[in-house]
Amino acid sequence: MTLPQVVTSERLTLPVWTPDEAADIRAGRGRDGWHRDYPRQDDRDAATMYQPDDPWAPRHIVRGTTALGSIGFFGPPEDAPDGVPEVEVGYGLVDEAHGYGFATEALKALLAETDAAGVRVRASVEPSNKASIRVLAKCGFTDLRGANEDGELVMARPLPV
Repeated sequence: MTLPQVVTSERLTLPVWTPDEAADIRAGRGRDGWHRDYPRQDDRDAATMYQPDDPWAPRHIVRGTTALGSIGFFGPPEDAPDGVPEVEVGYGLVDEAHGYGFATEALKALLAETDAAGVRVRASVEPSNKASIRVLAKCGFTDLRGANEDGELVMARPLPV
């Protein structure tokens, strides 16, 4: 099970972070071509899980030539209790990029790849994060699994039949 190093959609490019980029993100350092508010704290947190040469690692969300946020998985897929490979996704954008459908578009692009690989995707979201819940609903996350130990809603997207 693998994913391409770069996933594209109509308006976005989603390249996997390089080791140097992950180091800069971990340190909170920006780069040319990155939005002035990127990396965010959530990006820095994701960088702590970064593994080089892992197609399931975090990716930039790039519109044109500007990185606006990140999306990625919390490690490679593992078999769920029902035997289906499953992975958890996380994503986020700088405030200025909210409201344009970029998170939905980026997630749909990655889901096309996980579907092709036969991997189910889940997400954990704060119950108060209505925008993220809308993104997940638009992307087909219909299986509500309750809450995790942090009180976040856990939602999964069934694999297409």
